[in-house]
Amino acid sequence: MDTTIATAELPAAISQPAYDRGMLRSRIVHLGFGAFHRAHQALLTHRVLSLEGGDWGICEINLVGGEELISALRQQDHLYTVLEKGAEASHGHIIGSVHESMHPAFDGMEAVLDKLAEPQVAIVSLTVTEKGYCMLAGGRHLDLNNPMIAADLAAPQNPSSAPGVIVEALRRRRERGLGAFTVLSCDNIPENGHVVRHAVLELAQAQDAGLAQWIASSVTFPNTMVDRIVPAATQDTLNDIARVLGVRDPCGIACEPFIQWVVEDNFVAGRPAWEKVGAELVKEVLPYEEMKLRMLNGSHSFLAYLGYLAGYQYIDAAMGSDTYRRAIRALMMNEQAPTLSITGVDLAAYADQLAERFTNPSLRHRTWQIAMDGSQKLPQRMLDPIRWHLRHGGRFDFLTLGVAGWMRYVSGEDDRGQPIDIRDPLLKEIRSVCETGPDGAERVKALLSLGHIFGTDLPGDNDFVQSVTRAYLLLQQQGAEKTVSQLVQEGIR
Repeated sequence: MDTTIATAELPAAISQPAYDRGMLRSRIVHLGFGAFHRAHQALLTHRVLSLEGGDWGICEINLVGGEELISALRQQDHLYTVLEKGAEASHGHIIGSVHESMHPAFDGMEAVLDKLAEPQVAIVSLTVTEKGYCMLAGGRHLDLNNPMIAADLAAPQNPSSAPGVIVEALRRRRERGLGAFTVLSCDNIPENGHVVRHAVLELAQAQDAGLAQWIASSVTFPNTMVDRIVPAATQDTLNDIARVLGVRDPCGIACEPFIQWVVEDNFVAGRPAWEKVGAELVKEVLPYEEMKLRMLNGSHSFLAYLGYLAGYQYIDAAMGSDTYRRAIRALMMNEQAPTLSITGVDLAAYADQLAERFTNPSLRHRTWQIAMDGSQKLPQRMLDPIRWHLRHGGRFDFLTLGVAGWMRYVSGEDDRGQPIDIRDPLLKEIRSVCETGPDGAERVKALLSLGHIFGTDLPGDNDFVQSVTRAYLLLQQQGAEKTVSQLVQEGIR
């Protein structure tokens, strides 16, 4: 057998599990063994186990794709590496909270469903991205025409979507006289608990009204706010981890040192003591969520679109430009901060902290990666704050430039005329409207017709339409770098 992190003698500087992993049971089942989960929820659960032991183990399930990752995880006794990379030093940790994994391709969907229906399962958590919830725009209603949802309705006992798997697992638990579990979304979407609750209940209602009623009265869906910069693993990342460990870890991930998790404390069947390792268990998550989505994620999207167009491959490179750094500060403090409802937080200090995190040269966070799925991210990161300013008479020049930057990005060419590999669930519709007319003001009008993104209110608001058209034409005529510089000179107040 090849040497893995489970069998190799690792350097003394690498922290390893000191608790008894043989005690672990699959009390948490997680859907979506992606980079963020590995560096966030699973890591914090590992820290709880390191502090006080216990049996809060995690079973990882990838429903679609990721077969190689699950296979590799099994080959190294479900251990993997998190490399926390600061600007000056890095620290490696072997995470031991995961002790089991499944995949329908290996184990069959029936075994996956039975795992979720086991008596000890207390939490089913998710990181499946916005697309994985199969919701209509706004996150309030399930898209019954989504192909995966339509298939789940036709064959509910052989589901393929995340909502379908959860509903069928809960049906089996009810049928077997077992208690419910908590459904815990850890995705970076507004009111994620409410989103997954709507998805699960509407799918259950379409199948069995009695089941839907039982879920509504028995299952809890806490909202959460997650924050940690975790770039997608690249070959360079895996090479860095191999140099630190002395052995390769195909499941390893690198991230920044900063970590935050704000969780609504509403768990029907218990939870790990995450508050002992830094998580904030609160009654109301929304104010924290708005702050993070608008100040951090909104700024990230601004840098992603306008940075990529100008040729900046990485976020830290864009932040190395004084022009972009000043633009981000103005965006956060002048246009995002006034829209927030949070109290007791020094937003200027928070903005300074974000700028420092964005500048971390060790992460190599690609602008292209952050630009993915923009149609799903734009509404909460930029459009909702713009609506706030339209209601309150505020200025939103940098927000508008961010929207125009997205429009230029999805038009398909950067400022050097190079094609852009656009990844978006609405790509077909975006391409269709972009091809309906000439570039320029007509392109803006065509993109604004995408109701899933812009609704019906913004395309009818003359102030917004004129502002985004002006910004788009400037980007078209002089490129992103000069346009950002011009706005910084005009707009710093």
